[in-house]
Amino acid sequence: MAHKKGVGSSRNGRDSNPKMLGVKKYGGEVVRAGNIIVRQRGTKIRPGENVGLGRDHTIFALIDGEVKFARFAGSQRQVSVYPAAQVEAVQAQEVAQA
Repeated sequence: MAHKKGVGSSRNGRDSNPKMLGVKKYGGEVVRAGNIIVRQRGTKIRPGENVGLGRDHTIFALIDGEVKFARFAGSQRQVSVYPAAQVEAVQAQEVAQA
């Protein structure tokens, strides 16, 4: 029984299209309502305040404001959007906790 294929066949030539996943807006960036912040498979990053979670686990802004990433429960990460006036208050609260 032959173990070599005939001429003209190849086992290569397959590839999948890029999915463009990852963080689209980083911490400190200003976003408008509806802007996509993170595209992901599953909830690697959890939604926080003023953000929505799409059907494909995309996190998007619900209000205009500034993006803030935070850690909680050990290694879990979450992303929130705060209005510009509230950003200073959140930063002061984090300094007080540290």
